[in-house]
Amino acid sequence: MNSLAVAFGFLTTLPVPSRFWQSAVPFGHAFAWFPLVGLVLGTIQLAAALGLGLFLPSSVVAALVFTLGVLLTGGLHLDGLMDTCDGVFCARAPEERLAIMRDSHTGAFGVLGAVCLALVKYSALIALLHGQRTLLVAGVLLAPILSRWAMVLATVGFPYGRSGETLGATFRQSAGRRQLVTATVWTVFLLILISTVTQLGVWWGLAAFGSAAGLTYLLARFALGRLPGLTGDVYGAINEVIEAMALVTFTSL
Repeated sequence: MNSLAVAFGFLTTLPVPSRFWQSAVPFGHAFAWFPLVGLVLGTIQLAAALGLGLFLPSSVVAALVFTLGVLLTGGLHLDGLMDTCDGVFCARAPEERLAIMRDSHTGAFGVLGAVCLALVKYSALIALLHGQRTLLVAGVLLAPILSRWAMVLATVGFPYGRSGETLGATFRQSAGRRQLVTATVWTVFLLILISTVTQLGVWWGLAAFGSAAGLTYLLARFALGRLPGLTGDVYGAINEVIEAMALVTFTSL
């Protein structure tokens, strides 16, 4: 329960008692529960979309649901995306890119990355709101589940890039295959459950899972070609891209 609380306390702005952060449980064990955090975030956003859709136009609902997602996460992953874009797209040496990513100032690449991501998510949400109700339910629920699982895959499956005591290192040093397997089991179970309940078809859910795994691998390999290793910012960027990809995938149905 401590590791589950740490997962919610780290990934969301939902209130979590401070005693859980002072427990003896290694923070890396929280990775096992990342998909469940995604489920809760998706459920809150889906409830907002369905409720607001009763009396507001789809374009306004999409903007509010996107904003709600940022508020629920404190902009943690969006900030990681902006820092990652500033680092990996600049013409510098790998170590210099890490220093740029640590800088609190946001550059042009970061702003462009955030704007492009917001446009993709916003457009996908509008399309889902105009489409079949089952696709809206499946897309809004499954996108944050897949994206949080993708962070676990990237963390456990690829080398870390920073030295010293960092927040990313604190979480990563106690995360391993056990957490990845547990998170994967939760993700597949939720994919099958939601795909079945929405009558979308299990194969579509598994196809989304495979697509998320493949894109996570490509994003991680691209980052490793530009950096000494992955960082917490890169994990956040992967989360944002996978979530946007999942929403777009469901609009194609």
